[in-house]
Amino acid sequence: MNRRIALTLIAAMGFAAAPVAGALQAQTAEVSGPEVRWNFSAWGKPRAFTAGIETLAARLKEKTGGKFTIKIHYGGALSKNRENLDGLKLNAFEATMFCNFYHPGKNPALMVLTMPFLPIGDWKQNVAVRDAVYKHPDVVKEMDRWNAMLYVSTYLPQYEFLGKGKPPRTLDDWKGLRVRAGGGVGQAMKVLGAIPTTTTATEVYTGVQRGTMDAASFPFTYSHVAYKIHEVTDWYTSNLSPGSADCPVVFNKTAYGKLPEQYKKLIADLRPEVVKAQVQAYIDIDKKNLPMLEKRLTKIVYSDAELAAFRKAAGKPVIDKWIADNQSKFDAAGLVKLIMDTAAAAK
Repeated sequence: MNRRIALTLIAAMGFAAAPVAGALQAQTAEVSGPEVRWNFSAWGKPRAFTAGIETLAARLKEKTGGKFTIKIHYGGALSKNRENLDGLKLNAFEATMFCNFYHPGKNPALMVLTMPFLPIGDWKQNVAVRDAVYKHPDVVKEMDRWNAMLYVSTYLPQYEFLGKGKPPRTLDDWKGLRVRAGGGVGQAMKVLGAIPTTTTATEVYTGVQRGTMDAASFPFTYSHVAYKIHEVTDWYTSNLSPGSADCPVVFNKTAYGKLPEQYKKLIADLRPEVVKAQVQAYIDIDKKNLPMLEKRLTKIVYSDAELAAFRKAAGKPVIDKWIADNQSKFDAAGLVKLIMDTAAAAK
């Protein structure tokens, strides 16, 4: 049997499929290099919030012909959502995401992005401010303690509340309400007389359903709907916008350091595409969610006078207290100034 006939028979039997596919992958790779397999720890299901890391994983695989892959483990399969920084430090996985207000003591400087009424209302300011904060020396040093390298934010939109029971139609109606609100947003709600808790996202549905909390703040609208909070609530705030939080995508510094230079460059080159995909995911989901929420729930709209009073009472005073509490530990005042200056320049 000549060689051509032998190869034909082997291919017909299916044995040549994998090697041929591998050869084709190698030919189409734009960036060549060794095989690298990263594990990424996430919680919840695929949703707008995970669009950034999903884009990075897909593009890395495509650009390297399948040589560099990131496997995203959803549902807290690798780590609980409050323990992802610990897992990263222990080299349990190569990359993850976390939310700063889940553990303020682990990332006190990054908590600046939970301050109420920061000027990050539009997407241009949102991206510019978070990117600037990630480069601040105190934030970088803070992440170093966890062997973590900040890659990109998830650029959370402004928070709003969904709640059950009597709607808080005036700011006075918030007195005594038990609300899910962390960081500076939680402090702002305390000014209104609410009782904040930092319950994790995956616990909120049950909390509202069982009546242990009256309302929950989440990035509006994607997160409320992703966690089905609209199914157990009666109303939503449309313009309270008390602030946001920050949930970055981070790499294990040891794993990143082992990457060949061409892979590091590729990760950096893909970053603008990741940012664009993340922001667009929020924009797209709003188009679907807003009409549904308006039809299903009671919409609460506050007057300009009420919002101005809220910002006066719960904005600068909360930020000033945060600065006073933290200035001896890191440059808290400098971080706030950086945000204000960056937001102004991004207008």
